[in-house]
Amino acid sequence: MMAALLLRRDKRTTAAHLKADLQRADNSSGLRQLRELLDTVLDPERGSDPDPEGLDWCKWLLAGGDAFDEFCRTVRSYDNATLCGLVWTANFVAYRCRTCGISPCMSLCAECFNNSDHTGHDFNMFRSQAGGACDCGDGNVMKESGFCSRHRLKTGENVPSVPWDLLLMSEMVLPRFIITIIQYLRDGYTEPESAADRDLQKVLQQLEPHISFLEELTKMGGAMRTVLTKILTNQQTFKELSMGQEENVFAKRNYEKYLSALKSSGLVSVEEKGAGGAGAGTATDTSAGAGALSLLGATAAASLEDSSKEEDQDGLQGVGQRKRVKLSSSTKDPSIMDTLKHKCFLEELLFWTIKYEFPQKMVTFLLNMLPDQDYKITFTKTFVQHYAFIMKTLMKSHESDTMSNRIVHISVQLFSNEELARHVTEECHLLDIMVTVLLYMMESCLIKSELQDEENNRHVVVNCGEALLKNNTYWPLVSDFINILSHQSVAKRFLEDRSLLLLWMSFVSYFQGMNLNKRELNEHVEFESQTYYAAFAAELEACAQPMWGLLTHCKVKETQDYTKTVVRYCLETLQMWFDAIGFVDEPSLNQLTFHLPLHRYYAMFLSKGVKCQGLDLDSLLPDQEMLMKIMVHPLQIQASLSEIHSNMWVRNGLQIKGQAMTYVQSHFCNSMIDPDIYLLQVCASRLDPDYFISSVFERFKVVDLLTMASQHQNAVLDSEQERPMLEGALTFLVILSSLRIHLGMSDDEILRAEMVSQLCMNDRTHSSLLDLIPENPNPKSGVVPGSCSFEEMLSAVADFKAPVFEPGGSMQQGMYTPKAEVWEKEFDPIMVILRTVYRRDVQSAMDRYTAFLKQSGVNTGNPWPPYKERTPLHPCYRGLARLLHCKTLHIVIFTLLYKIWMDHQNMSEHVLCMVLYLIELGLDNQVQDDKVEEEPCIEEHCHDSWFPGTSLLSNLHHVINFVRVRVPETAPEVERKRERERERETPPSTSSESAGFGQSSRRLTGNWRENLREAQVFSLVAERRRKFQEIINRSNHEASQAVRPKSSSSRWLPPGSPPQLVTEILEIRESMLSLLVKLHQKLSAKQNSLSLSWLAEVDLAHHAHGDGLTAIERILAKAAARSRHSKRCLQEICGKVCPPVPPKKNSPGDKKSMDKEERRQRARERQQKLLAEFASRQKSFMETAMDVESPEADAVMDVGSTEPLESEVLYDCVICGQSGPSTEDRPTGLVVLLQASSVLGHRCRSDTPKRLPTTDEEHIYPEDTCGATNDVRLSLMQRYFKDSSCLQSVSVGWDGGVYVQTCGHTLHIDCHKSYMESLRNDQVLQGFSVDKGEFTCPLCRQFANSVLPCRPGRGMETGAWHTPSTKSLSTLVKEVEDLQEQLGIFPTESNLSKEMESVIKDIKNTTQKKYMDYGKNPGSPDNDFLFMYSVARTNLELELVHRGGDLCSGGASAAAKRSCLNQLFHVLAMHMRLYSIDSAYNPWTRLTQTTHSREPEFCDDERPEVPMLFRDVPSLLIIFILTMPQPLRKEHFTCVVKVLYSLQFTQALAALSIRFSREERLSWSNTGAAKKNMPNSDKSWESLLGHVISELTKAKDVYDTNSEEAFVLSSSVWSPQSIEFTLQQFCLPFLRLSCLLQHHLYGDSLPGCLVEEEFSLLTGCLSLTGSVQSSGSMSSAACLDWNFNAFDLINQWCSEVVALSSTPSQQSVSLLVQDPQWAAPRLLHLPDNYNTIFQFYHRKSCTSCGKTPKDPALCLVCGAFVCLKGHCCKQQGVCECVLHSQHCGAATGIFLLVNASVIIIIRGHRFCLWGSVYLDAHGEEDRDLRRGKPLYLCEERYRVLEQQWVSHTFDHINKRWGPHYNGL
Repeated sequence: MMAALLLRRDKRTTAAHLKADLQRADNSSGLRQLRELLDTVLDPERGSDPDPEGLDWCKWLLAGGDAFDEFCRTVRSYDNATLCGLVWTANFVAYRCRTCGISPCMSLCAECFNNSDHTGHDFNMFRSQAGGACDCGDGNVMKESGFCSRHRLKTGENVPSVPWDLLLMSEMVLPRFIITIIQYLRDGYTEPESAADRDLQKVLQQLEPHISFLEELTKMGGAMRTVLTKILTNQQTFKELSMGQEENVFAKRNYEKYLSALKSSGLVSVEEKGAGGAGAGTATDTSAGAGALSLLGATAAASLEDSSKEEDQDGLQGVGQRKRVKLSSSTKDPSIMDTLKHKCFLEELLFWTIKYEFPQKMVTFLLNMLPDQDYKITFTKTFVQHYAFIMKTLMKSHESDTMSNRIVHISVQLFSNEELARHVTEECHLLDIMVTVLLYMMESCLIKSELQDEENNRHVVVNCGEALLKNNTYWPLVSDFINILSHQSVAKRFLEDRSLLLLWMSFVSYFQGMNLNKRELNEHVEFESQTYYAAFAAELEACAQPMWGLLTHCKVKETQDYTKTVVRYCLETLQMWFDAIGFVDEPSLNQLTFHLPLHRYYAMFLSKGVKCQGLDLDSLLPDQEMLMKIMVHPLQIQASLSEIHSNMWVRNGLQIKGQAMTYVQSHFCNSMIDPDIYLLQVCASRLDPDYFISSVFERFKVVDLLTMASQHQNAVLDSEQERPMLEGALTFLVILSSLRIHLGMSDDEILRAEMVSQLCMNDRTHSSLLDLIPENPNPKSGVVPGSCSFEEMLSAVADFKAPVFEPGGSMQQGMYTPKAEVWEKEFDPIMVILRTVYRRDVQSAMDRYTAFLKQSGVNTGNPWPPYKERTPLHPCYRGLARLLHCKTLHIVIFTLLYKIWMDHQNMSEHVLCMVLYLIELGLDNQVQDDKVEEEPCIEEHCHDSWFPGTSLLSNLHHVINFVRVRVPETAPEVERKRERERERETPPSTSSESAGFGQSSRRLTGNWRENLREAQVFSLVAERRRKFQEIINRSNHEASQAVRPKSSSSRWLPPGSPPQLVTEILEIRESMLSLLVKLHQKLSAKQNSLSLSWLAEVDLAHHAHGDGLTAIERILAKAAARSRHSKRCLQEICGKVCPPVPPKKNSPGDKKSMDKEERRQRARERQQKLLAEFASRQKSFMETAMDVESPEADAVMDVGSTEPLESEVLYDCVICGQSGPSTEDRPTGLVVLLQASSVLGHRCRSDTPKRLPTTDEEHIYPEDTCGATNDVRLSLMQRYFKDSSCLQSVSVGWDGGVYVQTCGHTLHIDCHKSYMESLRNDQVLQGFSVDKGEFTCPLCRQFANSVLPCRPGRGMETGAWHTPSTKSLSTLVKEVEDLQEQLGIFPTESNLSKEMESVIKDIKNTTQKKYMDYGKNPGSPDNDFLFMYSVARTNLELELVHRGGDLCSGGASAAAKRSCLNQLFHVLAMHMRLYSIDSAYNPWTRLTQTTHSREPEFCDDERPEVPMLFRDVPSLLIIFILTMPQPLRKEHFTCVVKVLYSLQFTQALAALSIRFSREERLSWSNTGAAKKNMPNSDKSWESLLGHVISELTKAKDVYDTNSEEAFVLSSSVWSPQSIEFTLQQFCLPFLRLSCLLQHHLYGDSLPGCLVEEEFSLLTGCLSLTGSVQSSGSMSSAACLDWNFNAFDLINQWCSEVVALSSTPSQQSVSLLVQDPQWAAPRLLHLPDNYNTIFQFYHRKSCTSCGKTPKDPALCLVCGAFVCLKGHCCKQQGVCECVLHSQHCGAATGIFLLVNASVIIIIRGHRFCLWGSVYLDAHGEEDRDLRRGKPLYLCEERYRVLEQQWVSHTFDHINKRWGPHYNGL
């Protein structure tokens, strides 16, 4: 009842009334009234739609009688927040400053960023991916120095406290408002299964205003947020309101809906729990069912407490059976798996936010509250409590991408704060929750692993084909996990919690061995799976990044225990993994996985422990047997890399190459290949070296190749794969023994090495270098990109090359290139090989190295990769050097040296290079400590083995006499033996490795004894595991003589019987040293290349760079220097001067090999020569074809050649290659490009370009451009004068004129037609449209779209046409008149005339209709006439612009080369002859004689003709020339120019007189009158000026209209000099055009001159002056030549103006004062800093639709703001940019895309990306603003852009064009 009464009153009074009631001490009645009112207003039962009325009531009630806006303002004034907290959504532009940030996720809104000082900081702008919030004011996340001015002050202190009654109503009303929202959410939600048409979006849309209202409240500041926090977290209110009152049925039903929705919120649903009643006892059952922890075996089960509390059980599902494991946790058990229970509004709101998949509005509301600290803590706890539920929802979601972004949007705000993260970790078990949820997530997609033992494998791995991995659904979790691990306190908890670590290890083991590849041996795979993307991403994100996060906290001695624990668990888990996959000793064949995260965890923690924490390596290592197992899989990967590059995996498709590349790629290498190689180095340093080396060769499958015999059988490799595999094996050994990344290099040295290797491959831009240098993926780790050390290092190793431009127009970015001393001392080919993704980069590095050496004159040969000294090994890894000092390796080296010397097959320069590298490494890394124990053994058995000891130095000079080999019966060795008949019984050798490892044949008894001894020694290693004895025996050459059953290679034997192997004994008698010397001779092709004195002169420094010879010399010198014995042997070898006869080969063979080298050398030289010749040809062609300014430009076009040829011009057709004249029947044409152009129309008067507006105050006014001025002029004339006469008095084509340019090549028109046909049928996608007549010139490939026919006959009007005329001017005037009277002779119909007509049609089609119809009746001949002569005018004017606006430079410019005005004129003239000018109206008569007034003929309605003084003189010139019969005699041309010059001069006087003040006019007219009677007065400007003034004074108001303004203009007094200068300037444009025209028609040359002399020069060229006078006394009037009384003519011209009684004087004045001077066309002036443009335009709303465009663009010609691709601004299906380009540039548009900083060019129906004119500090573009670094205008680039626009060369210079289909 009460409510009804209240509702009737208006809301304002009700609110005031209630507020008054509630303020009383006894407020019970107020409360009751309010409750009743709210029950009515906010009743959710009133229908499904929320009621806007209710919302309105709430607003009034909150305000309590005030207006709501007023209330908002009041509350804001009590805002005590010190944080900004602005929340943004995806695509918002924000800033990040690494200098100020404490957390790597720190971000600032633009306002806070711009209000604080970040100069010199490392900041960037970025587009938010997932949304975020501004951290300004939050000292936990960023340093206070970076706060903006608003948040720097602790505002909280001086804000008054809030009056208690202000927010009273809010506290009462809002709980009801919030529960209403919750009830709607409950009501609207349907489970996905139950409703197919479930429409959550609809519910959300209806709630939109309500949630927006809440958001509005949060923005009222701290006071309101405090109230909201109270309400949201109050448990009591929630209890009262959540279930509803007893009697309310709706509320009850609503609450039940909520309960049912809650049911599925745990990780395990309720039913499952009941079923699992057996309790957690099953956790100890670790049978084949691999559940979460079955991998952890008994140890895990023991450490987990048993518990049978049902609801705590964890429903992790294994593959086989379900396991229930209770997480052990020291405090209370986190009920991760439980159904949620809600205690306050906030919790339920979050619950529904999750259920509705994180609607943006809700997320923003929840985040907007974060500046309130109490709220922040409660909300974080609530979020953690719902964590498992969030992930469950995420896995089910269809929109997982959007949802992931929203989740991270929230979590990054909560977990970046260390204080908060620690708090939640302690109180809510955040870590346990995260790890469990991650496990739960991955368990949903496990499959059985097939690695190793396919049938009995008990290991499970993730299936990379599942959506969870493919779509990266797990990333929000992993990113949160990485985020909290970056906090030291949290990471320490993790490392201390054993059970957590165990869980984590089991998680990591799910990725161990995933995405297994099996080598296809027969068929190519049908379907290439792309799962490897998912696999690599998963290992990097889910395993490696958390690992780097943990490693950051293991940097100091105090944290040793953490490392030890992790290492221990890694080993345990690895052992379990080996057991689970059934691994014994050999990896299974043809299987490869790149994913071994457990190995890598182990490796990285080992490395860290030794490097930073001072741990002893041996204390962290397992026993030998485990090491042998650990070594197998990483080694398998290295061998497989070689196999992949040797094309052995080619049947697996391209994706396997992709994997091999990703494995070494910069973002992955330090989490993948580096730890693998380090692990192998550790194994190599601790295992028996002979075992290790033989394992390597066996894995690389090249054991059979290592024989002394010239032929062998390889059971596993094809012969073409042998060489790359052998190279791979040797290169791997070199990398293994020389890489020091984890073995003792400091971080700075590593950074330097990485940087050098990247720069050596190619010059790099700064950003690509940052990207290529592997940094620890965790952002908080040591090498942060952009830290000063990066910059310092870069400047130490590289020089900056500023961005450059090439004439072809390709634009380089700023690049860094290695300094000379880096090439000299630091170039490390081994590091380059390790880091190259593409093999070609290694070659590129070598080529660049070669070029450097050539340049510095060190070496001109073919240099080999230089040898680089290494940093010393860390003491722990000393054992690695033993690899280089083991007999097995020495035997291999000896064998290979021998094979190379003997030219056996499959040897290569690279093999030799690597062998020498290994020898040199061995010489540089001596093993001292082992010497002593070995001495006695060596004594005993030294003769019987290959080598006496293990030291490389002593083995170098050890001579090997005989070797026993197994060879096929067909081998040459067998033949030779038969010839020599040296048969001897020898026991058969069963060497398993290869026959090459037999011994020399003497003292067999010794052999046996030694073998037995060796075998015993070696079996000691494997005492503990008998199983390994087999490997050990097999893997040892010395042991190989012991007769054993079946050797390991036997299982590789292919079926089919190979030729029988027989044992032979070869006589060798060489040592490694002697082989090296012989190789030196072989390479140098000299018999005794090393003289005896050679050693004495050796200088090692000189040997640092060079080819193979240098390398051998360097090694020999080192050997000699380090051991006297070697030195002696060397001298002996060199001393045997007699040319050695190579054994087993007749000398011709050796010759052959030398010849081969020579032949190669010669071939190489020939090739070089050819290439050089080709390059020079290409260069000369480019110079002729492109715009390279070259002096011989004129000679290119036969057409424009200047010698007076009497004969016909011959043209070459570039299609058929024939040369001949152009004839009527078979015309030849020039290849031309016709394009519409508005460049001229955009010229302004002033030289400074207009500025692009970057504030609201600035504007651009287009009225003062040339195009606009001319339009106004024409329309003014058309108002008062006769239309046909108007159309002959001006030129159009300033906007939309047609410009014609050519590449200078000619072709027969019929050839061209067939060429077009062939293009039409060509199916290849071209960048142009053949249907529109577009093509590329067949010779120079320049873009073109028409062919301009050449007129038959002579090239220029030569001979008689040129003779200087002696006739008087008046005779010539008469002759010109007669010529004009001749009727247009219609050309006879011929091929030529047809072609000319078709070109005219092309020209008309080039531009739009509106640019052709200026007359009042479109399509009239007058209109056509105007358009045609304007085309000539446009081309002349543009050529002038290209020449710099004047003719001072003279000569032929680049533009002249492209010009085809001569041909164009003839085509136009031919067309214009069709129109004859009515003699009555012929302007010629009015120019040359006084006509008798024809006034009586005028009808009243006919308008007068345009007075001569208003006409455009250059237009008249072109009209006369085009309408007279061609070819025109030069005397007639000169006559026309003279007559028109008089008119132009008179116009100059008239225009000048208007600028005088009244007094000046008077005085000048008097001066003039005085001079009038003097002789030659018609050539003196004073008398003429006086006459003009007196004549024009007769006209009404010509001089009175704007005398005041005029007076202001001429505040300076006019002197004779200034008048003369002004007159000259006025006439110059006309003279320039005439001169240019004369140059094209008659081939006159254009001499250059100084600017001051231009006038006299031009008048001289045009024969206006009798003789060229000296420039000083040059007078413009002296050039006048009147054929009639000057004063009478001027009278007549002025009287035409005077007679215009009808025109308002204002207009006639403006028509008189025409100023023909225009500045060169310029693009807009842009600001220096790109941010200025970006900040102003990227949020600016579109003028036509009012929205902010997605892709805003700016026209750089006129500054218009347009939407790119915006559908809002489309007209007739054409988007705005295309429309604007038509309207502003006649289909050429230059647009700057504001959000991408790049420029696109639209040309007609095509467009191209031009590049950017804004570069960062390192001279790089930043397309799409991805890096967000500050950008600055690059003036050179902008000039290039402007130049291409002005010269119309976009089509030629930019190559990548595509059609835009009007969609831009």
